[in-house]
Amino acid sequence: MKIAVPTRDERVDDHFGHCDHYTIYTIDDNKVVKRDTLASPQGCGCKSGIAADLQELGVVVMLAGNMGEGAKSKLNAHNINVIRGCSGNVDELVRLYLEGKVSDSGIGCSEHECGDKSDKIDASVGLFISGTSGATTSVIAPILDERCSFAPLK
Repeated sequence: MKIAVPTRDERVDDHFGHCDHYTIYTIDDNKVVKRDTLASPQGCGCKSGIAADLQELGVVVMLAGNMGEGAKSKLNAHNINVIRGCSGNVDELVRLYLEGKVSDSGIGCSEHECGDKSDKIDASVGLFISGTSGATTSVIAPILDERCSFAPLK
């Protein structure tokens, strides 16, 4: 199995379509056995060929921060399961995902340029936080908040 994470400076990039690159993890026996990078194409993620490129590489899961419905639909059409609402260090996020502690927040961008309006799972501190305009406004709850479903994914 392969997992992709939109990345900038070893952290989940806030918006899938504008990331610096994708970190691609190869998973075997529920462990990371290889870590590669794939340069991000210029322009919008939903209009680029990145979904097909990721599918060709064998990616089946995308752990992302913010993502519009167009990009999510495009990835889903290429058999890539999208988990939105992620943030923090990419290695820590993948570790938590493999432990069954991360799943989709159900929150997507309502606008093409959604910026910093989001709820996120921050793997670096293990908290579900609510942020607006780039500033953290409140800590909602520890990582087991009922709004987050942290059941193992199949």
